[in-house]
Amino acid sequence: MADATLRRGRYSYVLKFAAAAALGVAADWLFLSQWFGANLGYFALMLVAAVAWLRPSARQDWGGLAGLCGACCFALVLVENPSLLAAALYWCALAFAVLSPRTAQFDHALRWIVRLMIHGALIPVGPPVDLQLWLKAKRRTPRWGVARFIPVVALPLIGSLVFLALFASANPLIGDAIGRLDIGLLTAIFSLPRLAIWAFAFVICWAMLRPLTTRALKRPAERGAAMVIPGVTIASVTLSLAMFNALFALQNGLDIAFLWSGAALPEGVTLAGYAHRGAYPLIATALLAGLFVLVTMRPGSSTAASGAIRRLVYIWTAQNVFLVASSILRTLDYIEAYSLTRLRIAALIWMGLVALGLILICIRLWRSKSDAWLINANFAAALIVLSVCSVVDLGRMAAAWNVRHASEAGGSGTALDLCYLNALGPSALLPLLELEGRTQNAELRARLEWSRNAMMDRMDRHLADWHSWTWRDARRFAQAERIIAEEKLPRYRAGPRRCNGMALPPPPLTTTVEPATSTPLTAEPTR
Repeated sequence: MADATLRRGRYSYVLKFAAAAALGVAADWLFLSQWFGANLGYFALMLVAAVAWLRPSARQDWGGLAGLCGACCFALVLVENPSLLAAALYWCALAFAVLSPRTAQFDHALRWIVRLMIHGALIPVGPPVDLQLWLKAKRRTPRWGVARFIPVVALPLIGSLVFLALFASANPLIGDAIGRLDIGLLTAIFSLPRLAIWAFAFVICWAMLRPLTTRALKRPAERGAAMVIPGVTIASVTLSLAMFNALFALQNGLDIAFLWSGAALPEGVTLAGYAHRGAYPLIATALLAGLFVLVTMRPGSSTAASGAIRRLVYIWTAQNVFLVASSILRTLDYIEAYSLTRLRIAALIWMGLVALGLILICIRLWRSKSDAWLINANFAAALIVLSVCSVVDLGRMAAAWNVRHASEAGGSGTALDLCYLNALGPSALLPLLELEGRTQNAELRARLEWSRNAMMDRMDRHLADWHSWTWRDARRFAQAERIIAEEKLPRYRAGPRRCNGMALPPPPLTTTVEPATSTPLTAEPTR
């Protein structure tokens, strides 16, 4: 029975080693001297298949199965349009799939964040540790497999090589044949970049096929004793909340007077300046307010049991939510005055998550929920939002808004920042085509025409290679060609890069360089 178990363990170990090595070779085929594109998704799908095949525990555990399904979804997102966000979510989902069967229970998301960080830190340690364990097991058991034939074949091989070298020096035919051997081929096969890709892919795959288990990964979160903070009493918390509510009422009153009602601001203060200056500090204020409530209103504490304090907390949280809403309005006003960027879209999403977190704090206090419930609820909301953002093209949203609201297009916004649209790459292709088709400004049309053709040139090069091909870019390119044919727009190879009408030197032939940025047309820098 013990021998059968040992043989199964060895067989599983050899299979995992072979799978990791095969994935390393696949990584060489997919990534060496290639652009990142759908090839990243193909590799991700292969790794998911290897984990599902060689780690049956991941298929049998509900958490592992959920992680495998999530990893498959994010791998398809990487095929559709690779991004750093989608790759990070894929790695988290797959790591959750392999670690879930080894944990005692699902406690809360914060604990899992720590587990994933530990798993990531242990990735380089896995192969040396497993090699040491394998050598120890080999010393305890009789030699098996190919190892026992090494002494048998060593002498014949060495002797044959010696005699072959002597014959090559004595016989010109043999010497010439050996001299014609292409040593450069072996050098190319075992080049440093190729070995680096093999090693990196092997280590990453090995961490998923044989993850190291530590005590921190196995044990569930322990319930700690109630935290006692000096100076946090019913009287101090009540006084603090009363003063905080008064200060927040002052800030919210000013926002109502100037931001929401549209009243005239004091001389020297513009609406854009008023909006931009306070957006991010007010979000920091709301986060500090949420932290204060979490620390002082822990379930079971005397402050949480006080009815007066709870009412003050509800009022203060409502003021914080209004503060976040004012920050969102400030950001929208700033976007209206200048332009929309991907970072500003991310800021609006972040503000919405902060408001949701404040509301969840109130629900937790009202329903006497645990800390784990609050952490998991916030993490679930953030995970849903990040998953949606990995699929939605935020760059396309920003480009479309800027094109519609640009002053050159008859909108109420600022002048078009063509440099930023060029920096967005393929995301801005269709909005640029839309503006090119309806603008009456000949100079602007010429600049848009050049930008659109240069962008399509880059896309054409990437789509011609299946490594860098992506489904999203293929759809964009096909739609752009259809619009160009319908509207009979010119299609040509663009010359030197231009930004705001200034010619720039062409990029090197060996790489594709994104358009360089220069001073935009807007009075305010694009952030």
